[in-house]
Amino acid sequence: MTTRRVLLLAHTGRAEARAVALAFVEELTAEGLVVRLLAAEAKDLGISLGEPGPSIELTESESDASRDCELTLVIGGDGSILRAVELTHDSGTPVLGVNLGHVGFLAEAEVGEMESTIRAIVDSTYTVEDRLTLDVEVVLGSEVLTRTFAVNEASVEKAARERMLEVVVEVDGRPLSRWGCDGVVCATPTGSTAYNFSAGGPIVWPQVEALCLVPLSAHALFARPMVVAPSSLIAIEVLAGNQGAGVLWCDGRRTVDLPPGARVEVRRGRQPVRLARLHEASFADRLVAKFGLNVEGWRGEGERRLRGGTR
Repeated sequence: MTTRRVLLLAHTGRAEARAVALAFVEELTAEGLVVRLLAAEAKDLGISLGEPGPSIELTESESDASRDCELTLVIGGDGSILRAVELTHDSGTPVLGVNLGHVGFLAEAEVGEMESTIRAIVDSTYTVEDRLTLDVEVVLGSEVLTRTFAVNEASVEKAARERMLEVVVEVDGRPLSRWGCDGVVCATPTGSTAYNFSAGGPIVWPQVEALCLVPLSAHALFARPMVVAPSSLIAIEVLAGNQGAGVLWCDGRRTVDLPPGARVEVRRGRQPVRLARLHEASFADRLVAKFGLNVEGWRGEGERRLRGGTR
């Protein structure tokens, strides 16, 4: 019989997350699944190295934590889920988030849905949805400074508050515009409800394959949010004349210093992020629920049909 493993990650700095994580460990192991934990998180949960039996595995390696796991279960908010995506990016293990945060756009389940979530994991009734990611490369002259990826966004920002950042933006090998600005955000449809949204960019349905480009406080007439093809290459050049440096942020978690003359290239990621889904709810319903949108007065097609109305 094939051993079924689930990697469990939790925001162990919160008491509620520790309690929920322990409850999931107990229920999943009782159902015959093996739960793998990072050793440091197991310690926070009160599980010592000597305790695990055949149903609990501990690992010291974050980079290899999801190996042979069918699912990564995350207890926390969107930040915890983004961390989980970092750890599972190479393996492609699906990620299922249980929300303990505020908005929790990346999470699929709420903490009050624990019973149905466990049932879906045990019975393998969840679906897996591939989401577009970003591959990001930073080049200075002929030297590649770094290569990384992003699920939500890659943003080039000024490093010093008192100075603007001078950049030239290029799309598909052609210069688009020069801006003195606070920065530029490149976002995925998944990230369109995150920094992109706060910066005035459009909300893009996850099924749409596209890249968003949003200047931040740009001093220019042409400085509107743009949506480009998923095959496009976006390049942001930090002009050599800048008196200060810039900084690249990926998902608000990883940073790279950008000296004057650095070039940031952003393209569609080779490896999508894989999100486990329990519900078939439309993205419009998710927006209404997560943002608390007012839909009072909506009649809907179903009600019109009941009343015998027409369009």
